[in-house]
Amino acid sequence: MKIVKKFFRKLGPGFITGASDDDPSGIATYSQTGAMFGYSQLWTALFSFPFMSVVQEMCGRIGLVTGKGLSGVIRHHYSRAVLWFAVVLLVVANTINIGADLGAMAASGQMLFDIPFIFWLIGMTVLILILEIFVSYKVYARVLKYLAFSLFAYIITAFIIKQDWSVVFLSTFIPNIAFSKAYIFNIVAIFGTTISPYLFFWQAGEEVEEEVEKGKIRSMGAGIPKINNRDIKDMRTDTIIGMFFSNIVMFFIIVTTASTLHAHGITHIETAAQAAEALRPIAGDFAYVLFALGIIGTGILAVPVLSGSASYALSEAFGWREGFYRKFEKAHGFYGVITVATLIGLLVNFTSIAPFQMLYYTAIINGIAAPPLLILILLITNNKKIMGKYVNSFASNIFGIIITAIMGIAAIFLIASFFMK
Repeated sequence: MKIVKKFFRKLGPGFITGASDDDPSGIATYSQTGAMFGYSQLWTALFSFPFMSVVQEMCGRIGLVTGKGLSGVIRHHYSRAVLWFAVVLLVVANTINIGADLGAMAASGQMLFDIPFIFWLIGMTVLILILEIFVSYKVYARVLKYLAFSLFAYIITAFIIKQDWSVVFLSTFIPNIAFSKAYIFNIVAIFGTTISPYLFFWQAGEEVEEEVEKGKIRSMGAGIPKINNRDIKDMRTDTIIGMFFSNIVMFFIIVTTASTLHAHGITHIETAAQAAEALRPIAGDFAYVLFALGIIGTGILAVPVLSGSASYALSEAFGWREGFYRKFEKAHGFYGVITVATLIGLLVNFTSIAPFQMLYYTAIINGIAAPPLLILILLITNNKKIMGKYVNSFASNIFGIIITAIMGIAAIFLIASFFMK
């Protein structure tokens, strides 16, 4: 028991980042993947793991070494045009994502208890804002870690349902690639929801919050912390665990929906209720309830990460005081951005777009926005003036360049496909 507690205490920004990656947008994308393509895209869970780990390790290292979030580093070392390009990309994608996540959570709540959608939507929005604004960082970080374990619902569900594990194994290790528009469309969505811009800004900011909490710096952006190789190693371990957890959950969501929805001819999902209701007659009430509860739990985890990363970016761009360690009255701008982004997200739900469809397209927007931001991260982590001796290793550069190229080519192919007959 002591070993488990010690291990849990070591989990930090990397673990929270990995878990928040499996937000309702991610769940929608993975569910749609399993429904549309069966087991054939399972290989993406294994493929994305090393790339996610490398990208998030670079972001965590930026925060750890500089004592600044990603937006703060860009502001101090690059032009304002570059800064605002990055920030606008992030804020637009995040706001849509917040709205989609809140809608999916409310739809799932309504599915479990027949209370009007608007009640769930407003109630969950208020709950999340209270957690973000009025709970101390130390308690808040612990709450986020516990919420991450709601993702086990999807792992359990996969084992409740009968699987052809030999096919699962082959589909995981032998890629089945098709060059159709639908297939590429979905690959962009998967990478967009696993290697997402909001995760870049969030982890860099959270690493700095941890340094403030441990007394290594007085406040975010105020001075360069003294770190050593042990700090870097601990951050890397935390990040790898978080990304592994994220990809395991992704894997089992695809397995679950492939063996149920796809196997029974259900290949298109528009709402959270439709996905869960489709599971109900095939996999039973338990799977149905776990699916719905998972969306609510991950949404409560992910929406603060989405609004928080947008607030880190804007606050650093404007030079405002920032950080969850500050009380509301000491950081009006920081908490103001969180509140406004969340409320605009709430209003997104009054459009005519179905929540799950919105989640899926949000993942695609992230997939298109990520490549230019990845180029910027690679430039920063190879700059000795910024990173000192903690610049990228050869392996980090190779993995970083490969995933940037893959995501860039896929995004270009996807955009071009809209102009082709």
